[in-house]
This record gives sequence, C-alpha cells and structure tokens, in this order.
Amino acid sequence: MDVHCRIVAADASWARLPELLSGEREIFVVYDKNVAWVAQEVSSCLTVKGSIAICTSEESKTLETVQAIERALLQADATRGALLLAIGGGITSDLAGFAAAIYKRGIRYANIPTTLLSQVDAAIGGKTGVNLDGYKNMLGAFHMPEFTCLCPAVLSTLPAREFRAGVAEMLKTFLLADAEAYAAAVQLFADTKTPLLVSGQPQNERQDTETGVLVSELIAKAAAIKAAIVEEDPTEKGSRAVLNLGHTFGHAIEQQAQVKGDDIMHGEAVAMGMIMAARLSEAAAVAQQGLARRLEQDFAQTGLPNRCPYPVQSLLEAMAKDKKAAGGKVKFVLPVRPGEVVLKEMSVDQAYDLYLHTK
Repeated sequence: MDVHCRIVAADASWARLPELLSGEREIFVVYDKNVAWVAQEVSSCLTVKGSIAICTSEESKTLETVQAIERALLQADATRGALLLAIGGGITSDLAGFAAAIYKRGIRYANIPTTLLSQVDAAIGGKTGVNLDGYKNMLGAFHMPEFTCLCPAVLSTLPAREFRAGVAEMLKTFLLADAEAYAAAVQLFADTKTPLLVSGQPQNERQDTETGVLVSELIAKAAAIKAAIVEEDPTEKGSRAVLNLGHTFGHAIEQQAQVKGDDIMHGEAVAMGMIMAARLSEAAAVAQQGLARRLEQDFAQTGLPNRCPYPVQSLLEAMAKDKKAAGGKVKFVLPVRPGEVVLKEMSVDQAYDLYLHTK
C-alpha cells in the first residue's frame, strides 16, 4: 500500500490539474450536486470520460450510493486503469474513495475537497467508508488517494456554519501537535465574522486579503500535520489513533442526533466531543484542571457549540458499538494540553465512572 499522502496546492484557475493528471485517459468525476460549479470548472480543464453526480448526507452515505457509482462506472466501461476524481466534502471523498477501493478490486482516485473540514481532515489519509444502520463508517477500506488538491478559493461560498464545522477539525489537529497554531487559529476565527478567503481576485479591503492568506496558511499547516501522522501509521495500528480526538464522543453524539432527528453537523459533534474528552482527561489525572474550561471558552469564541445536549449515559451504547471498540474497551484520545495528547484504553463503564466525578 502506498502510504504517501500527497498534498498539492491549486488556485482558482485550476492551472495545475492538467499537469497533475497528464497522461490520464480515463478520468471519471464523482461530485456533490451542491458544488456542480466546481465540477464544471475542473472538468473544463481536463478530458473527462464521465461524470457522476451524487447527493451527500449522512443518510445517503450508504452502500446503495456506492453501488450507484459502481454501476455508472460499469456502464461507462471503466477499466482498472481508470482514475476517479472526487469533488466535494468529506462524504464525497468517503463514498468515492470506497467505490474506487472495491471497483474491479481497486482503481485509483484523487480528491478535490470543497469544504474546510475535508481540506484539513476528511480528504487526507485514505480512510473511506459508509454508514450502516446509523453507525458511522462501519463499512470501509484504507485506500490512499493519488493526491489531495487544496484550493482555498472554493471555500468562499461556504455557509458560515459549515465553515465553522471545519474550524473544529482544524483546531483538533492543532491540539494534537501545534500549540502555537491552535492559539493563532482561535484568535483568527474569533475575530473573523465571516470566512474571508483569497479567491484569486483582488479583495475590496486589504484586511480581507490578509485574513484570507492567514486562513490558507492554517489550512496548509493542518493538512501537513495530518499527512505526517497518517504516513507514520497508515492503517491505524497505533499512533494514527490520535486523530480520533473528540470522535469517540462525537460519533456517539451524531448517532443520538440521527435517532432523535436533531441537526448536528460532524464538526460540531467533534467540538463537543473534544471538550468531553478534556473533562475525562482531567478526571483521569492526565490533564491539568481547567483544560476543558479553556476549550469551552475557545470554542465559544469561534462560534462552535461547547455543550453536549445528551446525557453522557445515553452515549454509552453507541460508544460500545463504535468500530474502534475492542474487547469491551475503547481507546480514548485524551488531551494533556494544547499540542499534546495521550491514548488511554478503558471500558465505557470506567469512562462513565470517571466522568461522573468531573466538575
């Protein structure tokens, strides 16, 4: 398995794409219908053999959607030499990557992520998959993309809430390995009311341009951190598990939200999950008292939710069924301080007992 996470930068003109895909004779595009305009711009630069539009939601992140992609490839006579180009957010890269992993026992794919969350996290690292019976990513495969192409310009049309959900994943990455970048991101996104980015066109105000440059730099830094962690442990046998900071609680929150019909985005669930992980870390005497409170304040400043709406006990069943649980135990990622985390294995009952004693 190729373990290299190739991250490339692009501008709004997509001038690098023909070079990156030089010699490719079978390019198939899978794109989220919400970003059809990006797919159209990208396709105009390339010779594309076929395009497949998909609807993206947690409810459509299923084997049925993957099968629809497979059928489209089959009907277009796609060979094992084909390359699938995924354009969209994390759900798109998960679906397209999984489809590529299993079509004719594996074809290549590449990612053009169009959300902040996917640019700093979901589209990097080769994790692909779909949900099963409401449980996140229960079916999937490790399948590394040929490259992930980052173009911050496409983020300028993101709704503010979706942009902030991506900020949560960025903050998670910096909590793992870069305290200075974490503090800089909190300050930037607390001061920035809207996601102002460099779009390849002159900005109306100098301040907007400077903000866009800073956002682009933080995206590149977060992407590089994740790529380095993945390359060290591509199939999550050990150290890559730190990337799950906030996700053990977060996935359980998402599962509860789906059951109850509540509207909670993945990044929002991860934000709440990181604070819960910090509280557990304090209770386990891993983190100093006050870390969870600091994260609460930081996330509130950036517009992220910082309170889980569900009782901790209601999350236990989902946590026990999480795909990462083994032998009745879960490997929790516990923050020590910004820039440092540890892995600690415990049962969900042990975690709950500790959590009851948090302040």
